[in-house]
Amino acid sequence: MKLINWLKAFFGNDSKKEQKHSLGATENSTTFMKYLIVGLGNIGAEYNETRHNIGFKVVDALADKKEATFQPDKQGDTAKFKHKGRTFILLKPSTYMNLSGKAVRYWMQKEKIPIERVIIVVDDLNLPFGKIRLRKKGSDGGHNGLKHINQILGQNNYPRIRIGVGNEFAKGRQVDYVLGQWNAEEKDALPQIIDKTTQAILDIPMAGIDRVMTKLNK
Repeated sequence: MKLINWLKAFFGNDSKKEQKHSLGATENSTTFMKYLIVGLGNIGAEYNETRHNIGFKVVDALADKKEATFQPDKQGDTAKFKHKGRTFILLKPSTYMNLSGKAVRYWMQKEKIPIERVIIVVDDLNLPFGKIRLRKKGSDGGHNGLKHINQILGQNNYPRIRIGVGNEFAKGRQVDYVLGQWNAEEKDALPQIIDKTTQAILDIPMAGIDRVMTKLNK
């Protein structure tokens, strides 16, 4: 009987130690969880203030908020910072919009980031100006940057934040519109839109995408 009690006590203690060790490993892996935040746009000063470059503006603002600095790197400019135990890698692809998938795939592989922790930020003609939509997955919606990402990755199961730029253009003038600059009214509204988007990005790892989606999309 003493031997049985001793064995129960011995293996019971080991079980508790193993459970504690397992929990520690989980916490440690969560602490160093990485997220790849990709703002889509076109490189070059002539595109800086265009509607198509709202993705660049968002990641620039996020870097400023967290005092991170972009550096030229392979397939794009990158910046990195930590926030509440998570690592955020910001990417502005240098491939131009229509070949964005090459940069996304490269940095996913380099940093070993799974697709569910990639967040793409894009402009959207199908949404009114200033409307923000977060989705876990979806079609490209006619956006050439998303189209190339879907093609290169072979799937569309990645979160994306779409920022409405409106569609106030004449028939056949879509390219001119997205590559056109913000008007004065839009410029005044941009800081609030960008701030709301950057906060949502920071909230996703903490609150979960479903909760942030409910708050942001209403």
